[in-house]
Amino acid sequence: MSSVLTDLCRYPIVQAPMAGGASCPQLVAAVAEAGGLGFLAAGYKTADGMYNEIKQLRGLTGQPFGVNLFMPQPGLADPSAVEVYRHQLAGEAAWYETPLDDPDSSGDDGYEAKLAILLEDPVPAVSFTFGCPTRDTLDAFAGVGTYTVVTVTTPEEAQTAQWAGADAVCVQGVEAGGHQSTHRDDPQTDGTGIGLLSLVAQVRETVQVPIIAAGGLMRGSQMAAVLAAGAEAAQLGTAFLICPESGANPLHKQALTNPLFVRTALTRAFSGRPARGLVNRFMREHGPYAPAAYPQVHYLTAGLRKAAAKAGDAQGMALWAGQGHRMARELPAGRLIGLLVEELDAARAAVSTGSTQ
Repeated sequence: MSSVLTDLCRYPIVQAPMAGGASCPQLVAAVAEAGGLGFLAAGYKTADGMYNEIKQLRGLTGQPFGVNLFMPQPGLADPSAVEVYRHQLAGEAAWYETPLDDPDSSGDDGYEAKLAILLEDPVPAVSFTFGCPTRDTLDAFAGVGTYTVVTVTTPEEAQTAQWAGADAVCVQGVEAGGHQSTHRDDPQTDGTGIGLLSLVAQVRETVQVPIIAAGGLMRGSQMAAVLAAGAEAAQLGTAFLICPESGANPLHKQALTNPLFVRTALTRAFSGRPARGLVNRFMREHGPYAPAAYPQVHYLTAGLRKAAAKAGDAQGMALWAGQGHRMARELPAGRLIGLLVEELDAARAAVSTGSTQ
């Protein structure tokens, strides 16, 4: 790893920021204490909520950690398309006996207030999702000693991040669970995402900044592959989702290895932006009709998702998961990192032995 990444974590393992509650202080602390780099997810939280989680995390560990921010989204959604989708969901509202929420909540996710807090009281690392900050913002973080990472899905986005002054890029392959972190949400590109190994190799030839690879990684042998392809660290989300320290809903955790859920797919059904999750009833019935309208659809369906969880109905929840979800291991985060390191070392040793024969 690069010297800065080495200062942040003992092993080349990054725990992905998973918005919605999974990346809680307990999980991040467990990862940090075990030698990985954990990330709090500030998405969908208020600035005060983010600050309180940072304060709680600092009480649990003295090791480095990161905070992930959602970039503000342009108001390009078609209100009439959102209204049509509202009518499409009327049956869900009746079934769960809950009203549909207001789709016109703020699209900036409290970005400026969160920036102010993180610049006034710096954390070791900050990453960005759904776009690239301005050079002024990245320079400001550099000035307070914060390591910055921009999530990218194409070589062009990686180049933009490098030009803007990011310290590293998190290269997200199409296999990744949760939202695809494209910088521009274009429905014409749905289904055209690049696989992680190909994407890492392309980005490695495009930029000089360190690469963190993300997307479907569940084993140390897979980590060895992306490190060999040019990444300096591997980011895992679904692998940590099932850990006891994770704040994910128990129904979500159980679904990851439940034979009832046999595959994942990208859908706009829950949020209006492409995101990979376990295929369930809600996704099948509403995915084909969901408009490109983020975060409007996210807010519209928020009450439905909460009601489904309260009712114990996984078929109505957003069960975000990467393509390797069936390989999830229900282990404490510290033990999982230890096992991943053993697998990584074994994979590297096997390659080294083979090369000398």
